[in-house]
Amino acid sequence: MTTLIEQDDTLAMLRDSLARYLDDQHGFEQRLHALAAADDAPPPFWQGLASDLGLLGAALPESQGGLGLGLAAHLALLPTLGGALAAEPYLSTLVIGAGLLQRHPGAQADALLARVVAGQAVLAFAHDEPHSRHARDDVRTTLVREADGRLKLDGRKAVVQAAPWASHLIVTARSDKGVSLLVVPKDTSGVQLRAYRTRDGGRAADIAFDAVRLNADALLGEEGAALPQIEQALDEATLAVCAESIGILRRLMRDTLDYVRQRKQFGVPISSFQVLQHRLADMHMALEQADALTASVGEALAAGADAASRARAVSSAKVAVAKACRAVGQGAVQLHGGMGMTEELAVGHYVRRATLIEGQFGPPAWHLRRVAQLQQQQQPLSQH
Repeated sequence: MTTLIEQDDTLAMLRDSLARYLDDQHGFEQRLHALAAADDAPPPFWQGLASDLGLLGAALPESQGGLGLGLAAHLALLPTLGGALAAEPYLSTLVIGAGLLQRHPGAQADALLARVVAGQAVLAFAHDEPHSRHARDDVRTTLVREADGRLKLDGRKAVVQAAPWASHLIVTARSDKGVSLLVVPKDTSGVQLRAYRTRDGGRAADIAFDAVRLNADALLGEEGAALPQIEQALDEATLAVCAESIGILRRLMRDTLDYVRQRKQFGVPISSFQVLQHRLADMHMALEQADALTASVGEALAAGADAASRARAVSSAKVAVAKACRAVGQGAVQLHGGMGMTEELAVGHYVRRATLIEGQFGPPAWHLRRVAQLQQQQQPLSQH
């Protein structure tokens, strides 16, 4: 059995290997080149993560070809990926997609996981719909079981991250039994994508499912029973994107500190101005608070927090991270001046990703309402 010390050592080695690989293969110049490539070009670093580093199975159980490190692997690796702006499609494939597959073992899930670990499959989670506004149970895509036992899928999904890169879609749909999960190869007849780039240089798509017919084994788990697994997967993804943001914000802090130490006004570096020192201190404090809370919530989830405790903790972390993204991102741009938003400077690219993270998996107001609702539900129990 792996001890905590052994796990920490393994994670440190994986993180260091990833950092060296990204420094060599995914620097800022490579990112600019990737952004200029065709929209359907594959992620430039994905095969390397599989073949050169063997990282794609780090979180999966050993029985499924992984290292058995669980959520801790994601929280360790994503800051490094975020620091290189290279987190997609890690989040959609490994945190959400592989997480759902491993909780629904079976021939199809196991075979697809093996392809994910080998870098041969990319997954996208098709859950949000044009009307849903982050409501996780508001699924109107329909699932009908036909007389011959096959399944028919109809509906629309919006802003499906990494879908243009994906080989398979993990789709949520509602039948008279409730919300279900299905594995749908992207090239299935009746699946139509409208792909586009997101503001941070990633890829997403709006997807239409028009009378898509699937075999019964496309279902993951029991029909209508998927909502608890969806909630857990989205909470883990929310915490994972919090971890990604830490790498992004640390890079912004580093670049901003370097700039204010070099930039001179009235013959002295502007870092000597007290008002800017106060601003930098505020940015640093927001980042460290977000980092500490993300790590603390990760430990709580690893210890097996119940669903309500998990939801409160993750939403609290997301609010802190969103505040840090705003404080550090705006501070970095303002201290760099107008050049902070140019394409030629890395700062603008990191700020755009941080800005999108603020709203990803729900903006701060949504998470604050969620925490308040959970507190209200628990209040009578505590009074009793």
